[in-house]
Formats: sequence, structure tokens, C-alpha cells
Amino acid sequence: MICFVRFPFVILIFFLGPMTRIIAGTTIGLRGALFPLMVGTIPFFARQVESALAEIDRGLIEASQAMGSSPMEIIFRVYLKESIPGIIRATTITLISLIGLITMVGAVGGGGIGDFAIRYGYNSMQNDVTYVCVIILLLITTTIQGVGNILIRKTTH
Repeated sequence: MICFVRFPFVILIFFLGPMTRIIAGTTIGLRGALFPLMVGTIPFFARQVESALAEIDRGLIEASQAMGSSPMEIIFRVYLKESIPGIIRATTITLISLIGLITMVGAVGGGGIGDFAIRYGYNSMQNDVTYVCVIILLLITTTIQGVGNILIRKTTH
């Protein structure tokens, strides 16, 4: 079993700086933010999906084998079909985590709402701008969570 270690993301951004410069040509802006975001998010999402697939009842798989299903049929008709709510849950968690990571990237030069909140709110001592940014992030997070919950309810049987 592979174990993924969650580095503090700000440290990961600086650690990946030289490689980001080689791949993207820069370490700032949108192009410089994409590589650290992918490195920070893809293993997390993969682990969440792996957990969703591991929750499938072994009895369903054995029943499919007993009925003569091929390995591809088991993958598509049992594993993927039965794990849809878990995959939606993993996607929701990953998207909410990604919002926090995008905000951190903004704080170190990646642009976006994190950069806006730091530059025009915190550094300019305009607390109202910082509060509005936090409220916007809360609304986005709540919306994603709500949509995820609705989709989970609709796909759970």
C-alpha cells in the first residue's frame, strides 16, 4: 500500500519552485500555480477514490463472479456503479480542499481571491475587503457542499 504524505501546501509550493519554473517557465501567476496545485491535489483525490472503491461489498463482487461476469463487467457494473456516491463525496471533498489550496497559491503570487484578499484587504488595512473575500469563499464552499450532498442523495440506492 502506498502512503501519501500531506506536506503543508505553502512549503510544497516553494519546494516545487525550481521544477515549476522548468515545466511552466514561471513560478508566479496562473501558469506557475497549476503544477503545485496538481501535485498537491491529484494524490489526495486518488486516495479518496481508492477508499470509495474499497468500500464496495465483497459479496457483490463474488455474486457477479458467480453469475459469470468478466473482469471488465465487474469493474463497470459493480465497482464503478456502486461507488458513484463515494466518488461524488471524494470529488466534493477534493474541490473544497482545492479552494483552500488556490487561496494559498494566491497568497504567494498565484493570483485569485487569496492574492486579492492579501493585497487589497490585509496589506491596505481594509478589513472589509478581507471579510468580503472570506464570505465569498464560505458561499462557494457551502454551494459545492450542498450540490455534492444533493448528488449523493440522488445516486444512493
